[in-house]
Amino acid sequence: MIVTLGGLGLLYQDDVSWQRQAGDLSRQNASLSDQLRITRTDYTSAQQTIQDLRTQALHPSLGIWNVQQRIDGPDFYLAGGVPDTFTYHLRATSSGPMSVSILTFEQFAAAVDCVHQGTGNTNYCMHHQPHTANTWLNVTTVDFDFHLAEGCANYMAVFTAGSAVTVTPNVSVTYNPAPTFTGDC
Repeated sequence: MIVTLGGLGLLYQDDVSWQRQAGDLSRQNASLSDQLRITRTDYTSAQQTIQDLRTQALHPSLGIWNVQQRIDGPDFYLAGGVPDTFTYHLRATSSGPMSVSILTFEQFAAAVDCVHQGTGNTNYCMHHQPHTANTWLNVTTVDFDFHLAEGCANYMAVFTAGSAVTVTPNVSVTYNPAPTFTGDC
């Protein structure tokens, strides 16, 4: 009987030991499952980051004009070229009404002729050219993405005002060339 009781005691201790080990393994399993879930989430996030970086590498965005400038009245203007093979992100605010146009070089030349011939002041002539599709008159904010320069090096942005104003630009470009040769533009 002593042997039987001793045997039962040993079996009991063995059972308790197995239960502890099973509990430890269960906790380790839960911890590993949590780690696996976190790792999968991190992996998915890393894949998205890599894809975003690849896209940015193919189509980088660059700020090109962010310094405040003053237009001293209706006979003055600010002008800048719109680079070829880029989407032009025109963002600007002003302290008073301004007018903004995206012109072809030919339209700009015609606007300069308009001023020289006395037809109007710079503020008028820069924005009243035939076929000027992108013009904002007497506004304090412009927010526009211009796509025609993605395949054509023939555009410029011109800012004027009827009176003195300060223009606060936030102009950027994103590399985005046309998929095929665009020919005459």
